[in-house]
Amino acid sequence: MSDGTKKASLTWTGPGLRLVGTIAGGPAVVVDSPKEGMGTHSGPSPMELVLLGLGGCTGMDVFSILTKKRQPVTGYEVRLEGERADSHPKKYTKIQIEYVVYGKGVDGKAVERAIELSETKYCSVHAMLEESVEITTSYKIVEEQPTPYEPGDAPE
Repeated sequence: MSDGTKKASLTWTGPGLRLVGTIAGGPAVVVDSPKEGMGTHSGPSPMELVLLGLGGCTGMDVFSILTKKRQPVTGYEVRLEGERADSHPKKYTKIQIEYVVYGKGVDGKAVERAIELSETKYCSVHAMLEESVEITTSYKIVEEQPTPYEPGDAPE
């Protein structure tokens, strides 16, 4: 098996549709459904995991590039919004990514270049999705400190 090969497994634990997924040698994640009567939404749904995967992939790229460019980043968020088709298989048709960079004196050109590099060179999730999903991006630079994140504050 090459270094690029990954193995994953999911085990039904219930109640409802709840599964616990693991990657060989890695941590576990709960996967569930928000559908009433079928799931308890105790973890992200598979489609929510797609959004999180894209946000995590590009988010790590952009943050890493900004750090290498010695940008004075004091806080950072990646916000995603996905629109799904009305009929099955209800795939994403559009995904909007907004990068919010906090810090005094962050260079907008550096942020733009970091996003471009993530989109065109580094983010494998973006590369997989871009052929079938319209992905748009935007960013904003906020000079003040971000409000500390509290568990449960995630946007709906």
